[in-house]
Amino acid sequence: MPSTAIILAAGKGTRMKSRHPKVMHRLLDRPLAWWAVRSARQAGMERIVLVVGSGAQEVRDYFAADGDADASIEFVEQKERLGTGHAVRCVRDALGELKGPVVVMYADMPLVHPQTIRSLVSEARAKHNACTVLSMTPPDPSDYGRVDASDDGTVRAIIEHEDCTPEQREALRECNSGLYCFCGRRLFANIDRITNDNAQGEYYLTDMVGIYVGMGEPVSVVHADDYHELLGVNSRSQLAVAAKVMQRRINEGLMAEGVSMLDPEQVWVGAEVRVGQDTTLLPQTFLWGRTIVGSDCTIGPNSRLTNATVGDRCLVDETIIVDSAIDNDVSCGPRAYLRGGAHFHDRSKAGTHVELKGTEVGVGSKVPHLSYLGDARLGSGVNIGGGTITCNYDGKHKSRTEIGDHVFIGSDVMLVAPVTIGDNALVGAASCITKDVPAGALSLERSRQLTQRGWADAYWKRLEEED
Repeated sequence: MPSTAIILAAGKGTRMKSRHPKVMHRLLDRPLAWWAVRSARQAGMERIVLVVGSGAQEVRDYFAADGDADASIEFVEQKERLGTGHAVRCVRDALGELKGPVVVMYADMPLVHPQTIRSLVSEARAKHNACTVLSMTPPDPSDYGRVDASDDGTVRAIIEHEDCTPEQREALRECNSGLYCFCGRRLFANIDRITNDNAQGEYYLTDMVGIYVGMGEPVSVVHADDYHELLGVNSRSQLAVAAKVMQRRINEGLMAEGVSMLDPEQVWVGAEVRVGQDTTLLPQTFLWGRTIVGSDCTIGPNSRLTNATVGDRCLVDETIIVDSAIDNDVSCGPRAYLRGGAHFHDRSKAGTHVELKGTEVGVGSKVPHLSYLGDARLGSGVNIGGGTITCNYDGKHKSRTEIGDHVFIGSDVMLVAPVTIGDNALVGAASCITKDVPAGALSLERSRQLTQRGWADAYWKRLEEED
């Protein structure tokens, strides 16, 4: 039977004090809901159902924009938030009864390992359980229901903390994480047995454990060795705690694969990032999205790369790279900004206070300092003087600048697009180029320099006399 993950993501999260749904708050570079979906996918869940409610459209829009609007994610809306049991009823009403293992998990628990989910499903299949409970042993169990289980893992009851006797509180340290694997057939056949006879008037999925025990259906427990992976996020403070756990988890994995970090506490790397061996990540480095960094690079300090591709042996110093690529042996920064599909070929350079948007820089070409190049293509062996700007926007349209091979552009040059500079051309400093420059030509555009000897001395003398 195929396995299904039902991910509960309908809550508003009032403790977040936000206009956005709780599950859209970001842990590192991705929303909480994304991490839960990722864990379910990596665990091999063949069907993923996301139960949305508060801010439902924002959640849907995010996954659509991220390229995840495919058949592997199905959305079910819980219009009235009447508890976790009611959320599962909404899934049944929308999709019908689900067969096979059904894992119910939470979008605000972003740290769950895929292997933990796989272990839960394996236990459920092996014992033909109606319900398999994932448990943990946190240092302070006072906020959790206690699992009363026999030595063989058979669950007798889950007792809420406030209902425990002093003896039970002392003896029962194993806690319910709230994450379950159900037999889909038995779950949907019995979900209507849950009542809302409680102070909150809600339908709690936890009650299914007691219902199954009363029916004589098999219920057992799987214990998670690391309670951190089952930490929930209900506030911004808890979000920061979870982010630290994930930061350490990712960074330790990278260091184990041959990546160096001067201070791992000051390096933040997203889950989809790949970094090659012998690369060093310096403090205040952020690698987000689907960034790929090659081998023998130095990234940082104070650098942020989002959906960037970096080749081997590159230096990225105090630089921001967004949706752009640099090839091998490229130097960037300090304080460079590459965006919008910029592409630097081998041995090229983006220097200090340089911004490039949608620009291709050829092999060995240099943009050393204080320049903006937008919508341009540079050939190989080009040198761009400081203060050069491509004037690529006329207020309505974007136009391109084409620069050939081995071109020298002097300082403080404006290239008014559309314009083409031919191979081996030279453009003098302080020129405003509005027409194409042929290959091998010199192009200058300057007004005549006027010099009047003694004028300045007379001027200063006159000011002194006026005082």
